[in-house]
Amino acid sequence: MNAQTPDQTAQSQNPADTHSNTGTAAPPVDTRPDAHPRNFGSDNWAGVHPEVLAAIAEANVGHTPGYGGDPWTARFHDIMAHHFGPAAQAFPVFNGTGANVLALQSALPRWAAVITAASAHINYDETGAPEKVGGLKIVGAATDDGKLTPESVESAIIGRGHEHNAQPLAVSISESTEWGTTYTPDEIAAIAAAAHENDMIVHVDGSRLGNAAAHLGVGLGDITTAVGVDIISLGGTKNGLLGAEAVVVLNPDIGHGMRFLRKMNLQLASKMRFLSAQLNALYEGDLWRNSATRSNEMAKYLADSLAEVAASGRVPGLEIVQKVQSNVVFVHMPAEVATRARQTFAFADWPLEKDIVRLMCAFDTTREDVDALVAAIAGD
Repeated sequence: MNAQTPDQTAQSQNPADTHSNTGTAAPPVDTRPDAHPRNFGSDNWAGVHPEVLAAIAEANVGHTPGYGGDPWTARFHDIMAHHFGPAAQAFPVFNGTGANVLALQSALPRWAAVITAASAHINYDETGAPEKVGGLKIVGAATDDGKLTPESVESAIIGRGHEHNAQPLAVSISESTEWGTTYTPDEIAAIAAAAHENDMIVHVDGSRLGNAAAHLGVGLGDITTAVGVDIISLGGTKNGLLGAEAVVVLNPDIGHGMRFLRKMNLQLASKMRFLSAQLNALYEGDLWRNSATRSNEMAKYLADSLAEVAASGRVPGLEIVQKVQSNVVFVHMPAEVATRARQTFAFADWPLEKDIVRLMCAFDTTREDVDALVAAIAGD
């Protein structure tokens, strides 16, 4: 099994030129747009949405209080209340792993266990940060498509009341999942009911929450607040921000130490207005939905195009292996085909199954990008 994360694997296929430490200055970065073509390695590879860059520039005026005492952060709180309800408390942070650790740590004691899918980011892709930094035990449940069910949650509740076991006190779901699948509101409500019946809270890793909501045609609150979610890690970077995420507390009975833990966990921005300005640009209007819809549509177009290639028999062994419900397509691709396509495009080997690749679309992916990738895979 390849132990690299998908983003690392994608990057390793197209390594940048390296320069030995001889004192020779590295050449300047080529800033021509065609020098950095769009790829399918990750939606993290995409640049910053122009509206977000404009919002950062607009916030770069004069002096204003630091650490969240600025009007941009005040506006962000209002925007989050609009999406998630008046009880929502929002805390901008730097990155997704920090958001996940902070959210779970703020809601749970040190002896807690968190039940999640085995493929979940908090279990597989965060270098053990929830356990090493947050002091929490992660329990990964096997799934076929990255989605927990009430039954899988119930079966993972072990050791309740025994001092030799970490105590199962939370369920964490990814929306959309690491396999690109999406929970419906009813499915989340059922998981939340099972969790709450067992005195557990529900956390959503929402790094791609916008993609899920866009796919389902619902609002952000419809798959969180309205269905019993207690706390969210809200994404931004994967949907066109320069670098900003947030923790949103929905349940007023938890997260009371968030202000202090955010500082302890190195997630308190001194010039917070620039994080909040990005988040405001994304979530105040329809930019979050428009960008997520675009990337979702490109993934669906990519999947349909590859299905045509597979049906033609031109590439034996080519197969879509998961439902396409967000901005990612998982494909069984023979190694020689992947090698050929990687002469032009970067994409990730999926480390959880052999010969599975992940093709990720972003807010700026075009039909022309998809057509060129499909041609490279088909050998045209």
